[in-house]
Amino acid sequence: MNKYLLLFAVCSLSFWSCDKKQEDPFATVKPDESRFSKIPLAGNFNEPMEIEVLDNGDVLIIERHGKLKLFQAESGETTVVGELPVFPEREDGLIGMAKDPDFATNNWLYLYYAPASEPALNRISRFDFVDKKLDLASEVIILDVDIYRGCCHSGGSLEFDAQGNLYLGIGDDSTPFESSNFNPIDERQDQPKNVDAQRSSGNTNDLRGAILRIKPNPEGGYSIPEGNLFPVGTPKTRPEIYVKGNRNPFRFSIDSRNGNLYWGEVGPDGSEDKEGRGPRGYDEINVATEPGYYGWPYFVGNNYAYWKYDFATGESLFQFDPQAPKNTSPNNTGMEILPAAKPALIYYPYAESEEFPMLGQGGRNAMAGQVYYREDYEESEVRFPGYYNKKLFIYDWMRNWIFTVSLTENFEYDTMERFMPETHFEKPMDMQFAKDGSLYVLEYGTFWRANNDDSGLYRIVFSEGNRKPDVKISADKTAGAAPLAVSFSSEGTKDPDTDDQVSIQWEFGENGATSMDENPTFTFDDPGVYKVKLTATDLKGEASSSFLEVKVGNEAPTVSIDWQGNRSYYFGKETINYAVTAIDKEDGEIDPSQINLTIDYLEGGYDLIETGHQEEILSIGETYINEAGCKACHGISNESVGPDYTSVSEKYKNDPVAKSYLIDKVRNGGAGVWGEQIMPGHTHLEENKVGQMIDFVLGISNPTTETGLPASGEFQIENTEKAEGIYLVQASYEDQGANSIPGIKTTSHLKLRNTTVSAYSADGMEGAARANPEDEYYVQFTSAGSWLLLKDIDLNQISEITLSIMPGNTKGKLQVRAGSPDGQLIAETDILSKDSRPASGQREGWFDFPFAIPATDYYGDLYFVYVTEDPIDIWNTFNLSTVKFDK
Repeated sequence: MNKYLLLFAVCSLSFWSCDKKQEDPFATVKPDESRFSKIPLAGNFNEPMEIEVLDNGDVLIIERHGKLKLFQAESGETTVVGELPVFPEREDGLIGMAKDPDFATNNWLYLYYAPASEPALNRISRFDFVDKKLDLASEVIILDVDIYRGCCHSGGSLEFDAQGNLYLGIGDDSTPFESSNFNPIDERQDQPKNVDAQRSSGNTNDLRGAILRIKPNPEGGYSIPEGNLFPVGTPKTRPEIYVKGNRNPFRFSIDSRNGNLYWGEVGPDGSEDKEGRGPRGYDEINVATEPGYYGWPYFVGNNYAYWKYDFATGESLFQFDPQAPKNTSPNNTGMEILPAAKPALIYYPYAESEEFPMLGQGGRNAMAGQVYYREDYEESEVRFPGYYNKKLFIYDWMRNWIFTVSLTENFEYDTMERFMPETHFEKPMDMQFAKDGSLYVLEYGTFWRANNDDSGLYRIVFSEGNRKPDVKISADKTAGAAPLAVSFSSEGTKDPDTDDQVSIQWEFGENGATSMDENPTFTFDDPGVYKVKLTATDLKGEASSSFLEVKVGNEAPTVSIDWQGNRSYYFGKETINYAVTAIDKEDGEIDPSQINLTIDYLEGGYDLIETGHQEEILSIGETYINEAGCKACHGISNESVGPDYTSVSEKYKNDPVAKSYLIDKVRNGGAGVWGEQIMPGHTHLEENKVGQMIDFVLGISNPTTETGLPASGEFQIENTEKAEGIYLVQASYEDQGANSIPGIKTTSHLKLRNTTVSAYSADGMEGAARANPEDEYYVQFTSAGSWLLLKDIDLNQISEITLSIMPGNTKGKLQVRAGSPDGQLIAETDILSKDSRPASGQREGWFDFPFAIPATDYYGDLYFVYVTEDPIDIWNTFNLSTVKFDK
């Protein structure tokens, strides 16, 4: 009888499991990205390193300089709950954290840090975390790691497995600067020992360059679990080692089901293979299903082998064998014969990877997150769907992406795909699934070694059925004097499930004031910093929120440029009178000498970006620098890992060969000019783009830039030959702050350009398309009513516009309208067709067509609208190459 009951129970469980799987509509179907919401929780961290998500939704965050912070889910507040005195130089500091598997009952927290009082070691200690505070007096030392503390690759990540074993990743503690971006194996005895990673990563008797696995003891110290790489008592080995042959295993995870270890290995900087030295650098994602040796410093990537290189003679002796690696370095205290090397699971260089092209190219910093198992988490409404079951989450700090990786039954690579490709992640530093199956992501922010405003903690939730509203919040101003009236907008807030409507709730952070208007206006009476919250709720009760800060008590200054010439164009060499004024409510009368005025001539193009309540000009070179991620290591004026760009510009000011020299440095790498830190080569970047990047850097102290100009005077326009050249006039004033609100800087600018404007570079278009066959750049108008936009055009002194056109078989006219495609008509052409072509044309099929502009002082956006009653399509278009404004 009992066996039948058991059979019934098993069958019932099987049916229940099938039913539960059927309840997940995304068990095998990839969900749309709109079903994920990235929710901001906290920000403005000073080099955040790791997180631990607690069962109640609170999150612990460590910062490298020693602070432990706590985000409290209920209140939304983030506070400092502990601070360790640490040595914060190089890559050390407070760099690792893990909560005990029984944290809910014992409140034990493990931290890996560099004690300020100890000159040459890093330490794992256990602390009590009680009443939301770190008890420093409760410290129990678990493990000390002797290090060189002179350079690089500290690792530092801490994780527990399901058996209560604690893993610690440690880098090779070696400098790569003397090895030309190849493997550091310099055995010369007159050199510092840290140039030889054979003493650490290749040394079975050293804890560095490894991932350790230990069992912390309650009274302190640790024991060795069975199954590590070297059994206890093996001569010339350390039994703590689980994985050996690591360069910098920065982030790793342990599979909760099978104990597999996954880690991201930050690789060397070499950009090209070299006979006699070895392969270019690769970052790696690795998997260890058992203990093993993973190759560094003899192999990288898919077991690509380096050469035994004699640094004293410059002779390449032999290439290392991954099946039989040997460590014969005099700096080695471990075994000479090493285990066979295991290749990486995924590996990619700076350039596009042949094996994994989807990972892109550029800077790299590989990290490994968790393997997701849906059944491991609560049956919550936000846990990820079964589509991601058994998939490994990996991410890259430099490339700002997250991928999910599917593996075979033997844990070999199968496929991968990008996770949330339309969502931006600003240098993801750590990630962890919470008890409810949501994913918490810690973002470091733009600049390395900086307290980044755009650092942050985020929670990603999934909506299986009804999706949470997408909330957009904006305001016409976010700073000003008290009382401050602010017009808020919820425009763009919507519910992705189109049948639902959303209700709006505003909270203004002042005396409980709220509003349910979609676009309310609220007056803040008293100075202060107010957190304004917008919550949208759909008909099914699903809600999501977004925030912004309003700083009340200091009015932004206004800066005006009175330019006594055309404010859009220059017409040859001429002298222009100008006057700049600034007004500030709190500062009173402003001394003109406090106004900063610069006038730059930029030979190339530029980008216009929004920065708060104003716009900022970026040269094309700076845009390329941003795209390449160079500002992670170089600030404009603040030194980071490498020198700041202002110092570089000053150093090479007026050097006639500086540009070619620096292009070579960027593309091929180098070290020694600004210190030990090596810059990797960037051969994957196009040389012309690198040239424009260098133009921007050298232009910072370019003597043709007029800086420190008086607030009023005359300016001589000299450079008028290049069609893409612009004069950029920028005037700024930063007030002194008021009512505990910091100073606000306001910048005004004018862009003076050549009178011949390429239609291809228009600021906007609709019903038109850019075309560039055979290097001819022009715009095609493909339908009646198509338009092209040129922003900020001053028609003062303009009497004629000349179009360079190719009408094809179309007949129509071009209208010039103010402010919008159906705005005030300023002028229009006669009918334009191939029959209106003059006897002599400039190019085959093209001709110039001038038409008059009535006298006007209009300054603003111009729309060029194509009007025709004839059929027009993509194969029969009206084409426009340039627009020339004549004085």
